Amino acid sequence: MNPQEHQRKPAVWVGLWVALTMPCAAPSLGAAEPHFESLSTQQQESVGGVTNATLQAALRNLHFPGVAINVQEWCVDVQSSVCLHRGELELVACTKGSKEHESIVAIEAKPMHVHAALLLLGLKPGSPATRQPLGDPAGRWVDVPPSGGPVDVSLVLKGEEGRMVEHPISEFIDPSGKRSEDPASAVKEGKFPTHTFLFAGSVLSGDGPGPRRYLGDESGNVISLSTFGDEVLCLPAIHSQDNGALLWKVNATHLPPVGSNVTLRLRPRLVPAVKAAPAKPFPAGRGSQ
Repeated sequence: MNPQEHQRKPAVWVGLWVALTMPCAAPSLGAAEPHFESLSTQQQESVGGVTNATLQAALRNLHFPGVAINVQEWCVDVQSSVCLHRGELELVACTKGSKEHESIVAIEAKPMHVHAALLLLGLKPGSPATRQPLGDPAGRWVDVPPSGGPVDVSLVLKGEEGRMVEHPISEFIDPSGKRSEDPASAVKEGKFPTHTFLFAGSVLSGDGPGPRRYLGDESGNVISLSTFGDEVLCLPAIHSQDNGALLWKVNATHLPPVGSNVTLRLRPRLVPAVKAAPAKPFPAGRGSQ
């Protein structure tokens, strides 16, 4: 991963912008590492005090071309098109005119609008991976892994009899054939390990007068497999961009032809299901270790 020269700042200003455009913006939820479960697709009426009616009112006030909130499925649907049938992957999704040669789908929507739509569903952004100085005399740096709320990523395609079918994104990713140095790597099992990504939230850049720049809008990095440091959604941990380290390629077996319109679906996993269990007392006669 290449270190970024600009000062990194979390993209919380998007939340402020949403708050200014609707009376009851979705709050950030939860502390670190609760147990998560997917939301009900039929009966979800409110999350964190945000109701379906509130979301609909917000959507009437906001104009996000190519981005929609699917209230019944409680997810964000992004219009996209298939852009690759053969080749190694650095991304799942990019913006049109950016990195179609290494992405499965391309979107016309602004990544910032995708970010804001996820905020409306109450998902909490984190930050992409970065490098930070240790502050020691040797001038060493340390890699900091990404963070953010979990999001299930899928493609919605037309199936048999014209019905729309949701497919986890892992169905469209295969090992590239290159060997991983990680002994626990899922490449050895011949499958992509997950369809759940982190809502890193890209990065804001710029100081002084004038608006800050949402870097995901400039780079086109929407959902990444490799680590760029400005993506909206990413995998956990840090993954090299070097050509020799690209471990995944597109599996086009069930993809429609290049140029076909499909729906990129982002479903937050954001309802804490179980409270933390109380700590167990030590057995009699034993002290803490």
